[in-house]
Amino acid sequence: MELSQTSPPPTPPMPTTDEDDLCRIEVTDMAIDGVMLLICLCGLVGNGVVLWLLGFRIRRNPITIYMLNLAVADFTFLLFMVTSSLLYMMENFYCSPVVSLTYLKSLFLLSLFSYNMGLYLLTTISIERCVSILCPLWYRCRRPQHLSAVMCALLWALSIAVIATVTSLCLWHDHKHCQMALISMYVLNFLIFAPPMVISNVILFFKVLRGSQQRQPRRLYIVIFLTVLFFLIFGVPLSIWNFLQQFNYTIVPSQVVFLLACINSSINPFIYFLVGSCRRHCSLVSLQAAFQRVFEETGVTTISN
Repeated sequence: MELSQTSPPPTPPMPTTDEDDLCRIEVTDMAIDGVMLLICLCGLVGNGVVLWLLGFRIRRNPITIYMLNLAVADFTFLLFMVTSSLLYMMENFYCSPVVSLTYLKSLFLLSLFSYNMGLYLLTTISIERCVSILCPLWYRCRRPQHLSAVMCALLWALSIAVIATVTSLCLWHDHKHCQMALISMYVLNFLIFAPPMVISNVILFFKVLRGSQQRQPRRLYIVIFLTVLFFLIFGVPLSIWNFLQQFNYTIVPSQVVFLLACINSSINPFIYFLVGSCRRHCSLVSLQAAFQRVFEETGVTTISN
């Protein structure tokens, strides 16, 4: 099985010449990997702050549970991307493989695990917020108390099951089985999870635009809409690229789509802060205050002791 079927190919070493024993270093590849590494490190810091604030400083509510799990998924994805970027930079610099092909495949499949989890969470968040404005009475009175925690547990289980199946077929079976597993995973992502996410956010967008839900958390809807929008812009190209790879069709280099995916996983903390800190005069406030303005659901500040 070719590496391109399950992971972005590392930069191939350039052939040596008779004049010297040193191979050429691809400056463009090194530059892209360096930018990707920098973005990932910024994203790790940002998502780490989100984990700290939502985990220890702001009292839990249904939306913070989802956002906390989303930050975990983004943080994990960025960790895998940092490792990949360092490995590819080392391979480019030394002009030889640093780790085995199986390790590279495993690393990429693990990054897909976090990527899929982010998609599943965004779909669930979007649907629940849509229900909260379409059926506000049911949502306030009949919504199960632990629905967020249960849904997150089920989504993690689904993501683990999907990536475990794909990993077993791609690492220990032939190319045909791996190809079918990856295509099935992207069918699940695009046909089952993506459409409800898009439809729900279109409804949220028009509700916020009309301003018909004055008691609803307007900032929260803006955050959800922007998060999904940036996922569609920066995150979806990775799925499209890898889906096309199964048919040996490539539009852009792998580094470009992974750079976009890193931007997607890094940008959410900045969205939370900017939306939460912007008032009439867009005055900047503390991180904790900004997050409280976004994630509080009743207009009352709630801080854990």
